[in-house]
Amino acid sequence: MVAVLESNANSNLVGQLNSGFNESNILNGNGTISRTNSGCGYVSSTSAAMTDEPCVSCTTFNILAPIYKRLDQKNQSVRESNFRAVWLSRNQKILNWLLHERSSIICLQEFWVGNEELVHMYQQRLGDAGYVTFQLARTNNRGDGQADFDCHSISYKHDEIKMRLAIFLDSRLHILAGHESYVNCTLYAISTLKYAYFLLYDFTDLQASADWTGNFILSTGLLTAVRKDYFTVLNCRELLFHDCGDRVAQLLHVQSALPFSQNRKGTAQQEFLIVNTHLLFPHDSCLSVVRLDQVYKILQYVEQYQRENKLNLMPILLCGDWNGSKSGHVYKFLRSQGFVSSYDIAHQYTDSYADAHRWVSHRNHRGNICGVDFIWLCNPIKSRKPLKKSWSEAVFGIIKCQLQKASLVENDAFAFLKADNNGNFITYSAFCEALRQVNLIGLPYGLSSQETEDLWMQVDINGNGVVGYEEFKRSIWNSECSEPREENCSERTGDSEQGLEEEAIGFNVKKAVLFPREAEKGSWPENYSLSDHAPLTVVFSPVRIQGSQRVTRL
Repeated sequence: MVAVLESNANSNLVGQLNSGFNESNILNGNGTISRTNSGCGYVSSTSAAMTDEPCVSCTTFNILAPIYKRLDQKNQSVRESNFRAVWLSRNQKILNWLLHERSSIICLQEFWVGNEELVHMYQQRLGDAGYVTFQLARTNNRGDGQADFDCHSISYKHDEIKMRLAIFLDSRLHILAGHESYVNCTLYAISTLKYAYFLLYDFTDLQASADWTGNFILSTGLLTAVRKDYFTVLNCRELLFHDCGDRVAQLLHVQSALPFSQNRKGTAQQEFLIVNTHLLFPHDSCLSVVRLDQVYKILQYVEQYQRENKLNLMPILLCGDWNGSKSGHVYKFLRSQGFVSSYDIAHQYTDSYADAHRWVSHRNHRGNICGVDFIWLCNPIKSRKPLKKSWSEAVFGIIKCQLQKASLVENDAFAFLKADNNGNFITYSAFCEALRQVNLIGLPYGLSSQETEDLWMQVDINGNGVVGYEEFKRSIWNSECSEPREENCSERTGDSEQGLEEEAIGFNVKKAVLFPREAEKGSWPENYSLSDHAPLTVVFSPVRIQGSQRVTRL
């Protein structure tokens, strides 16, 4: 009855992730499931051992909210949300697929929480299938997640954006007038145009969100579903970032419904944390710091939750649409914190450039295909750097990228940071001015004053109030978000020596599959219609982990 006991009894539940089935074989559009075969194991019937051992399955899927789905490339305002029969049919097929897979845990992004009919359909069908569901709308003072705007409100929104643009452009032009440096002027001019685009993009999506009545049903968000016969949800927390992207995250603390193994203290019920989120799309490279901050807030909250509830020894799963690839700052940041990409582990892919583009999971509105959907795993007793140190290294990487985009090499970058200072060092005021010029502060989505001070403390290694050339090279130019060493993390968790010898139950990645299968080869089939994302399903098996990092299969 518990998820970790999904074995032969569930041989017909999880679907044929290894059999190359066709979308049309499963999705007949009438709310029922057409199975193509029987006798399929948890992932595949090719391995008898896999069906005999306890496993936990997890699916993450950005289901593409109807208010964002463009139906006419020549007329971007025509969205699927205007046509009830169309979005209803597609979402019925999505549910057919999900119920065919029967994963223990389902994490959905771009769930249209603003549409009561769609919400009811998901809650009813998932509930009837034995799931307990949790949903969370994106923020922006929308109350219950639904916001209706009449024509007067639309005009007001348009006027508001024009006012914001006017104020922003005026302030930027004023700053430009005070600079003689060609590099500085170029950076400011480019960022001005990009931020103007960001504001207008926001309004364009607002205009396109009207349903057929002329009202605006704006709110999208997250839905997490858990098989209640397998797991007990001990807690569910909502994380509200309150940033320019109105992004949110869900944290669920779950426990297996029944014991499944024995340890030195008796029977063991596995507990773990699940996070479901959807990061901001990188409309502009200057938004990298916002995306990084969103992950930083998630990890800060996870640490806080573990500390308050004394939950050090349990695995963590981070699921969702990360809107960034394996070469991005977010990926490197999570790797530096001991997280691994479950899909890459299952397929034995590395962090090398050669493996960076082997798979894709998304075709975006620009027509580009990329791998952005991840289920991250961090096992207990995994060594991790102090979180603030990893975050600082990631921000320094963003600073370096911004400077390199302005064609600044190492020596020029140091000169840029120290500005007009006659000495061979960088002052705090010059550091702040440089961050403003590369658009990391001074904008609505920039670093906070406290974060800027924290960065400065990391750069000023000797604490003398200024940063010399060697400190600049070590802290900024040569800084990397490196993977932590395999050592005990007593400094991180505050565990006693006795606690470090305690057994913990973690996860081993057994299988990871993308649908459609073409995505696993780095291509995107034109006949795929469920979403502009490929669902990712990962199967984990529990492992016993000793304080010395020794792993024992259960």
